[in-house]
Amino acid sequence: MKKKKIASISLDLDNQWSYMKIHGDEGWESYPSYFEIFVPYVLDLLDELELKITVFIVGKDAVDEKNVKYLKMISERGHEIGNHSFKHESWLQKYSRKELEEEIDTAIEAINKATGQQPNGFRGPGFSWSMDLLEVLEERGYMYDASTLPTYIGPLARMYYFWKSDLSKKEKKERGELFGTFKDGLRKLKPYYHKLPNGKKILEIPVTTIPVIKIPFHLSYLLYLSGISKFLMKFYLGFAIFMCKITNTTPSFLLHPLDVIGGDQITQLAFFPGMNIESEKKAEVFKYVINLLKKHYDLSFMSTHAERHLN
Repeated sequence: MKKKKIASISLDLDNQWSYMKIHGDEGWESYPSYFEIFVPYVLDLLDELELKITVFIVGKDAVDEKNVKYLKMISERGHEIGNHSFKHESWLQKYSRKELEEEIDTAIEAINKATGQQPNGFRGPGFSWSMDLLEVLEERGYMYDASTLPTYIGPLARMYYFWKSDLSKKEKKERGELFGTFKDGLRKLKPYYHKLPNGKKILEIPVTTIPVIKIPFHLSYLLYLSGISKFLMKFYLGFAIFMCKITNTTPSFLLHPLDVIGGDQITQLAFFPGMNIESEKKAEVFKYVINLLKKHYDLSFMSTHAERHLN
């Protein structure tokens, strides 16, 4: 029997306040959290699927006492922990070198204290990154970065997001590269090395989009398609897997909390796109997607994915 190639599954653990912050909603500064609802729910769902994943945690959540037991729960249930920044600001490319060092170091300390794990991978909020950031990560011994999304449609997603948000002109300017630019569609899709100004290198594991056409197929998109037609969603996912296999692309599949839980449980975010879909229906789509990926790949942590490409 032919050995399956691997695919990694990761979750960006964005909390209620981070969605509110990016959306420009009042009240985010009090850092409201839905972890007491979401974390036990998603961990049980992952157990049902016999799936261990990489969870990228925001440092600010790790220093908030009300969240710590839920973050520890993720680690104790056997999931890998990654770094998703400290303040969850999607304009890291605008940070100075000193600001980046403080952002990463503060997050590392907070995440390690809360979970008992030392992250060796990073994903920037809103797919934001810079060469200075990559140098900071490499100097701290990080195995990989996972902040790139090779797609041409980032600006379209940003336009839609701004249209639906309550952001001021200043806030929109800060988020001017949210979800990337058109030129990101030209970026490599398979894992590759960034050559850094300091002469070193660091591995990049992009969030996988459909090879050749570079259109995303992570769970947010599949949920949207399932709302139009389940057949369309299944065809789209099947096509994405087919394209990955014929191009020898090992997928890095991305999840967000609102992909697997609905407005029926997180009522505070019921106004967000896709939150009109009930949790039960989202779980049904999620299970279908994971089980199909399992048929074609051995599902792994991000670090395992990285190890296959390190040289």
